[in-house]
Amino acid sequence: MTRPLELVLMGAGARGAHAYASYAFTHPDEVRFVAVAEPDPVRRRRFADEHDLDPSQTFSSWEELIAAGKLADGALITTQDRMHVEPTIAALEAGYDVLLEKPMADSLEGCVALVQAAERTGRSLQICHVLRYTPFWQTLHGILASGRLGQIVTVEHRENVAWWHMAHSFVRGNWRNSALSTPMILAKCCHDLDLLVWNLDDPVVRLSSVGSLLHYAAESVGPEIPLRCTDGCPIESECPFSALGIYMDARLLPGPRRLAQGEDAPRAWPFMTITDDLSWEGRLQALKTGPYGRCVYRCDNDVVDHQTVLMETASGTSVTLVMHGHSYEEYRSMRFDGTKASLRACFGRSSEIIIYEHGGGEEVVEIPAATSGHGGGDWGTFGSFLRVLRGEEKALTDVRASLESHLLAFAAEEARLSHRVIDMAAYRSQAEELG
Repeated sequence: MTRPLELVLMGAGARGAHAYASYAFTHPDEVRFVAVAEPDPVRRRRFADEHDLDPSQTFSSWEELIAAGKLADGALITTQDRMHVEPTIAALEAGYDVLLEKPMADSLEGCVALVQAAERTGRSLQICHVLRYTPFWQTLHGILASGRLGQIVTVEHRENVAWWHMAHSFVRGNWRNSALSTPMILAKCCHDLDLLVWNLDDPVVRLSSVGSLLHYAAESVGPEIPLRCTDGCPIESECPFSALGIYMDARLLPGPRRLAQGEDAPRAWPFMTITDDLSWEGRLQALKTGPYGRCVYRCDNDVVDHQTVLMETASGTSVTLVMHGHSYEEYRSMRFDGTKASLRACFGRSSEIIIYEHGGGEEVVEIPAATSGHGGGDWGTFGSFLRVLRGEEKALTDVRASLESHLLAFAAEEARLSHRVIDMAAYRSQAEELG
């Protein structure tokens, strides 16, 4: 029996410590973590306790971890979006193979620098485009690749972000302001653009985009609305964006997850995002003083709450991507129309794929069950990274393949702001020259 692979973690937030590293708890024969770099002492200590690390294996910064020499076979990097490039390049140059959270960088220059660093060092750099590893999307990809629909003529893909998720992540949260993180079309839809690149295998030649911040702004309410939901807001009890309704009693969250007065919240997203103290008192204090208690109309957000991207591929297929933050439910929906058949599908709490033959008849396609977050994609991605390190498979989402979705996202934002159509061949050439 071979020894478990050893990894280091840089960034012990929800994605790194919970979504990916939890794989080690149920697969100890495959992987173990031998070091962590995390500036937050509570998160650093919690990860160390969970993975039996002693103080010599914990670091307050990625720089300290890198300075300690090569400690493991690979590195999992899940720092904030704007902190991806430097630690990843340093890890590659130190001899680590790297699994990096998406988006790979917050700038086009950073994306190109990562591709060049991976190719220069000869190390594997895999991006967490987790949806490619889900049973749902692998099933859909197989149908499209089989040619059953004939030539694909049009594609409609919708990223429907639920109103409460929009408020949490893109109005109050870390991705609310493009100067502090990335444009929403990159942060939320690099997954969706990656899926379109993968499924169509047909390069985009032209792209345009429209969108704006329509609702989550001061102009949407009157002056009587206070800065925080905890400040005696007159519409708090009926507001669908109430921080009290999301983080205290959870009445606005989907499913049966309701919390009684005084009850601790589970250590799960989104509660674990707002504070490390998940008691009733701890959460209430976080809402009174932290960013997640702010009224959604009184924040410093500037990212769009709706955006549409129109693309034309080399073969002539027209593709429409719609992203918005006003959905009744969190899910993706899509329609592929081909010369032989049409396919309609949705991916969310309940997922389905239906094929409609042009000559009559339809088929509901069976989708294998998921086993982790993101429809099975979180552990699917992490397990694939381990197999890549063991030489058992090639990376499905290596950095070069992942670059295209990021190029499309940056081009879409440029098209939205400049009100023009982007020639993607020229855009790709300009991107390569950045290095």
